[in-house]
Amino acid sequence: MAKAVAVTGNQAVAEALRQIDPDVCAAYPITPSTEIMQRFAAFVADGDVNTILVTVESEHSAMSACIGAAAAGGRVVTATSSQGLALMWEMLYIASGMRFPILMALVNRALSAPINIHGDHSDGMGARDAGWIQLYSENAQEAYDNTIQALRIAEHMDIRLPIMTCMDGFIISHSIERMEYLKDEEVKDFIGEYKALNPLLDIDNPKTIGALVLPDYFMEHKKAQADAMGKVKAVVLDVAERFGKLSGRSYGLFEDYRLGDADITLVIMGSAAGTAKDVIDDLRNRGIKAGLLKPRLFRPFPYEEIADALKGVKAICVMDRADSSGGYGPLFMEISSALIHIKERPVMINKVYGLGGRDFLPEHAETVLNELAEIANTGKAKTFKEYITVRE
Repeated sequence: MAKAVAVTGNQAVAEALRQIDPDVCAAYPITPSTEIMQRFAAFVADGDVNTILVTVESEHSAMSACIGAAAAGGRVVTATSSQGLALMWEMLYIASGMRFPILMALVNRALSAPINIHGDHSDGMGARDAGWIQLYSENAQEAYDNTIQALRIAEHMDIRLPIMTCMDGFIISHSIERMEYLKDEEVKDFIGEYKALNPLLDIDNPKTIGALVLPDYFMEHKKAQADAMGKVKAVVLDVAERFGKLSGRSYGLFEDYRLGDADITLVIMGSAAGTAKDVIDDLRNRGIKAGLLKPRLFRPFPYEEIADALKGVKAICVMDRADSSGGYGPLFMEISSALIHIKERPVMINKVYGLGGRDFLPEHAETVLNELAEIANTGKAKTFKEYITVRE
């Protein structure tokens, strides 16, 4: 029987890492992900894991150490947030280009300036083209479950790419929720033994890692990387099916909530989806056919599957907890791309919300849904992109 506990999202992820028992963890603490490494360091000190914990002087060094450990043939994990991820930027591309299945717990936090320690998606969205798989979580249970599934996805021999498991800073990372842990042996059996691919420490089979590649072969390397990304969706679904049999909890590429007959729909990621679901239930009780689509897999983006799920909707609002300066929000651009081939496309609007951790409340969701109901009736939108909950 699963163990029910009341824990924060950070505790849940740290527990998942303990159960995974990686070979190496290199990290530098940064709010709001600090608690993950604080708790994991205690597991190391108490002998609860066999992990080599590498303390470094910066997040750039943390990812550099992770890359070195992965190249040597180890199962490797880390955690970071915001400016820490930004400082890793150079090394993110190296980790993915070298096809190292490193697991990173990313506790989403706003990027400076001005300095802000609270949660939005600007860090993860900024890294969306770095070649990492990205999974987003609505709550602590999903953060725990995604962490365990992430290893099976990244380490699959058809994939071998690094992966980020993302959760909203403070809203999930520091809030206590009721959730369920799997047993240690269940996690061990689920993730299996690590299979190193071309490890440097295999001295009987010497190889070079980090070699210079000029125009004659660089594109072929990138095409191989893109081909691996193209296989991720199928692996995510297969891993989710296996995890569902183990845990009783169901996952997919995204969650569609009351979407089957919906006229109006919110597309929203992370913790705000839970708030929106309650409002959608209330509107349904009033006869308004509202629904929600919550992306879980953001990279690679499941364009065809999401287009199929949204094709019958009249009006959609894509909610972005990050902005792309000078453009639409990053999630809006992906959803727009997904729907470009549909003959009768729904009217789409974009709302930027919750930056720097600003609360997203039920009344905010209701206001947006009421606007969508009007758009569905008239077929016209007054504005296509708007910041909401901004002080006048």
